Amino acid sequence: MRAMPHQFDPLSYVTDADELVFLVEEVPRKLRRLFDASTARFGLTRTQWRALAYIFRTPGLTQTELAKCLELERASVGHVIDQLERAEYVERRAVEGNRRVWTLHLLPKAVSILPSLREEADAIYERLLAGFSIEEIATVRLLLSTMTANLDP
Repeated sequence: MRAMPHQFDPLSYVTDADELVFLVEEVPRKLRRLFDASTARFGLTRTQWRALAYIFRTPGLTQTELAKCLELERASVGHVIDQLERAEYVERRAVEGNRRVWTLHLLPKAVSILPSLREEADAIYERLLAGFSIEEIATVRLLLSTMTANLDP
């Protein structure tokens, strides 16, 4: 005798865990959309804004180091840096004794827009975290850090 095929129940297919993960995924999707609109006002992409932020924080960062920060392939970061160079936001400087390594540095034009970019980012973060207490933000940070660690190899 053959077993009965399992009946698909569409009402029980989406679990509470699914709902939680969908919600967790919704936050970065909406953040990306807001950042894209915000950075477009400056003629930048979100990735270009992030690149400027990392270069500001660590002047002399190499393209390889920046690729790791942005979680992008080195060639993709090269394209981003090409665009930022053409816009006169960054410059590459050769490393003495190694013609294959270039360090990245902000130019005055980039430094001049950083305060406005900071204000835009802060406004988005304020909107994101509206209604949370300091303690709740700390709890969210801890929970997200734990989730991230749970997924590490």
